[in-house]
Amino acid sequence: MKIIGLEDQEVEASLRSAGLGLSVPEARSVAEALGRDPTIPELFNYDTMWSEHCSYKSSRATLNEFLCTSGPNVVQGPEEDAGIVAIDDEWCVVIAHESHNHPSQILPNEGAATGIGGIVRDVNCMGAKVVATADPLRFGDPFGEDKNHVRWVAEGVVDGIWQYGNALGVPIMAGDVVFDDSFDTNCLVNVVAIGVVRRGEIIKSRAPAGAGEKGYDVIVVGKPTDSSGFGGVTFASEELREEDEEANRGAIQIPDPFLKNVLFKANEALFKLTREEGITIGFKDLGGGGFTCASSEMGASAGYGMDLDLDLLHKVSDDLPPEVVACAETQERFMLICPPELTERALKIYNENWDLPNVYEGARASVVGKVTTNGRYITRYRGEVTCDVPIQHLTGGIRYQREERPRMTSFEEPEVAPPEDLTDALLKVLASPNVSSREHIYRYYDTEVQGNSVIRPGEADAGLIAPVRGKKFGIALSVDANPFYGRISPYWAGATAVAEAMRNVAAIGATPATLTDCLNFGNPEKPEAFWEFRECVRGLADAAKALWLKGYEDTPVPIVSGNVSFYNESPEGTVDPSPIIACVGLIDDVRDAVTMDLKRAGDSIYLLGPRFDELGGSEYYRTVWGAAGRNVPVVRFDLERSMIYAVIDSIAEKTVVAAHDISNGGLAATAAEMALVGRGDLGIDLDLDAAGSDLPADRLVFSESSGFLLECKAGSEEDLERILKGCGLEIIRLGKVTDSPELVMTHRGKTVVRMDLMEAKKAWTGGLGEAMR
Repeated sequence: MKIIGLEDQEVEASLRSAGLGLSVPEARSVAEALGRDPTIPELFNYDTMWSEHCSYKSSRATLNEFLCTSGPNVVQGPEEDAGIVAIDDEWCVVIAHESHNHPSQILPNEGAATGIGGIVRDVNCMGAKVVATADPLRFGDPFGEDKNHVRWVAEGVVDGIWQYGNALGVPIMAGDVVFDDSFDTNCLVNVVAIGVVRRGEIIKSRAPAGAGEKGYDVIVVGKPTDSSGFGGVTFASEELREEDEEANRGAIQIPDPFLKNVLFKANEALFKLTREEGITIGFKDLGGGGFTCASSEMGASAGYGMDLDLDLLHKVSDDLPPEVVACAETQERFMLICPPELTERALKIYNENWDLPNVYEGARASVVGKVTTNGRYITRYRGEVTCDVPIQHLTGGIRYQREERPRMTSFEEPEVAPPEDLTDALLKVLASPNVSSREHIYRYYDTEVQGNSVIRPGEADAGLIAPVRGKKFGIALSVDANPFYGRISPYWAGATAVAEAMRNVAAIGATPATLTDCLNFGNPEKPEAFWEFRECVRGLADAAKALWLKGYEDTPVPIVSGNVSFYNESPEGTVDPSPIIACVGLIDDVRDAVTMDLKRAGDSIYLLGPRFDELGGSEYYRTVWGAAGRNVPVVRFDLERSMIYAVIDSIAEKTVVAAHDISNGGLAATAAEMALVGRGDLGIDLDLDAAGSDLPADRLVFSESSGFLLECKAGSEEDLERILKGCGLEIIRLGKVTDSPELVMTHRGKTVVRMDLMEAKKAWTGGLGEAMR
């Protein structure tokens, strides 16, 4: 394409007519680096690799400035497809966290399904067995003006997730969902996957040492390349506009979980062969950016070049343009780099032993080129060189220092007269789709598929699996974020998301081991949006640093994987700042874990965490008063750390038999949920005066300041109080478990809540279904 010597407006017109997203300065910088006008395929390769989604050109400096990605338990940080932390001397947990927002808004079922498909590939290509996934979701207002479309998106996303996950045979063990009008035209579909691998069997997603000198083969495995997903990473790096919707549909991939299932089995056969023979390979999934991204990154990260022949790549048609062959994001594909002496056996595993051509038409494993030492990224098609560029320049991307400016807001606390009887208010909160039971979603998920499930969705604040037969250890997984806090204070939204994700894991008795982040924001070219991004990252980084890795004082909880998703906005507006955090926790023996349901009448209920006047962004304000408020929960780092440690230790010593963290809906919703998830014949009686608070009753029970409610086994009160004192915590015995199916709360001599659990269950179990009907 002609660039050199043309005016900016001429270059702009040429780029857009070709369907390229590169800016004029970016295109000129490519031409300058090459010393000539680039070809169309070269420009598409740069468009892909320099997109926000692939290059992190707006966010990388901020991430490097704030985040801690290393630690004593970190085996591999975020430099590859997934992060890895040690479980013990033998086993490791692998975790990846991504977004698939734009595709899910346009084609909900396919977008969400391919999000799951991509994230499990990230974990599998590390040599790991994928053992669980999670799905934090954000949808628009289900009762607003656009409610029909919002519900269509929500139902389609959930269908895509369960249809893919169930067919693949990987349990969906954690997740959350939030509804708000800021997501009306931009849903958020974040996905998390975890796997297990022995420390000595980890595979890298780069060319092995010596690959260039020895001419290692490059092999593509899986589906035949088609045009699906072409321009996907560019589409994900732009705002959504209604007029572009039809064109954007072509940028969405097509999932096939049944083929993926076969590929995973074939991959395991390959991994077994390489382990037995001591052969080192490179293995990477073909996700965002397709063939170009996988091949260039595998070469560049090892300091090598690539010489590739697109004619050898199996395709649905030989009529595809070279840029489509290179950059399409066809699903269910992997790239393998191996020594020539392994090549024929690798091809046999896929093409004969697992018979890919007869599993899916056109699927196979094909040798497509060689690793080189010349530092060039070269592709050929139909006998011509279509790309010849410096590989480090292609993958190095471009960096921007975006302008930031605080968003001007004027949130105020509402002036409301609290009702004397809070029962109706609590029922409204429990019926809110942001608090109500998530069973309407997780009932579709096959959580038993691998036979490893210990704690399932809905039973506790985190899911728990025992992933290795014969081993007692368990892996806990939780995801969290509150966009309503982000709207008011991005910094505290980031910090709170980290704190709650860690509290959720601690509430079952597991110790937080690592974090991941998926950072969902608007257009970074707008100073207010970039300020929100930086504030959220600063908040989550401060929380990870201050809450510590248990057993390693002053050592941050490492963030080993993540994703930045910008441009989540449309002409109708931008999403609320949404830093979604996942936490992986470890427990030595899964039999020691606890759930949130009440266990026995006569047990004591303890409150951890004093209540503060922090109802900004709360469900009480939103649901009962239609207000936002100003005073969001503040993470008091020393107190938070002490509470988390105390809960872990008290569960380990078997003094606590049920635990639930305080978050959405406050203390009142937390207590109600503990009663509602159980058999239904046990209730709770709480004396709120024991909290020693001067707050009015409604603020006391609906404040979303962090904390826990713990059920202490009768006779173990002294042991629990010893642990709490040892952690410097105030002893607040708030009430007891009763044999009456009701929730009772008294305050200053008056009963402020008396709620029949049958009535509460009707509200709590119906809220989400009503929102998604």
